[in-house]
Amino acid sequence: MSGPVSPAPATRAPAAPARARRGRTRWGGRLLFGYTWLVLLWLFAPIAVMIVFGFNDIKSKSNVSWQGFTLKWWGRLGDYPELTTALWNSITIALLATLVATVLGTLMGIALGRYRFGGQGATNLVMFAAISSPELVMGTSLLSLFISVGVQTGYWTVVIAHVLFSVSFVAVTVRARVVGLDGSVEEAARDLGASTWVTFWRVTFPMILPGVISGALLAFALSIDDFVITQFTSGTTTTFPLWIYGAVRIGVPPQVNILGTLIFAVGVAIAVINTVTSRRRT
Repeated sequence: MSGPVSPAPATRAPAAPARARRGRTRWGGRLLFGYTWLVLLWLFAPIAVMIVFGFNDIKSKSNVSWQGFTLKWWGRLGDYPELTTALWNSITIALLATLVATVLGTLMGIALGRYRFGGQGATNLVMFAAISSPELVMGTSLLSLFISVGVQTGYWTVVIAHVLFSVSFVAVTVRARVVGLDGSVEEAARDLGASTWVTFWRVTFPMILPGVISGALLAFALSIDDFVITQFTSGTTTTFPLWIYGAVRIGVPPQVNILGTLIFAVGVAIAVINTVTSRRRT
């Protein structure tokens, strides 16, 4: 009688292919990491140059070559009253345009993301056309509109123009947030006796608030640095980008670099605060 048959020894798969795959993955990750940093350096190099040349101790109107380090320009931001006025115009126009565009865009985003109605396809088409159309086309069309209806271009026409091209960005951002909402939460609020108005402010609006804030920040950023559309609709009003464009021919003073640095710092601070707040909320 034969004894029990011993099981055949298990064969071990070769480890070389697995090591090769891990090696390719590691090299791919390193290449992607290096490529990402190269892109970031390319994008932030002009900003770094702007910040550095705010400390340039120039001896003439030319601020294109490094001539020494100084802090004196930071205490002389008021040397160019026209520059201060232009910056103030840009800030106030951006705030007004952001406020109006955020209100209108939020309402549009809620309507487009939640309801179905006649003309919705046409609304989407117009909204995305405003986003994708070149600024030159929008600027010339708005200028033609203001001239045809007899409106004198100036401060308020710039505000109207900035609202028109910013509202679509806010609406798209808010709509993306509305589409992902859990409708059962609002139904629970109504079942508990909340009215439509209370449900919106206590339940719906807090849930879409991150999208509203993101759309508002995007609208503000688009407005404060716009040049092409503002050039067509500004009339005698001068904004910060328009003033810089006019000063390039005679020399950009270091105060422009300093104000640009301050605007960049404020934008970074707002982005950091928004990110931290969102993480804490999550």
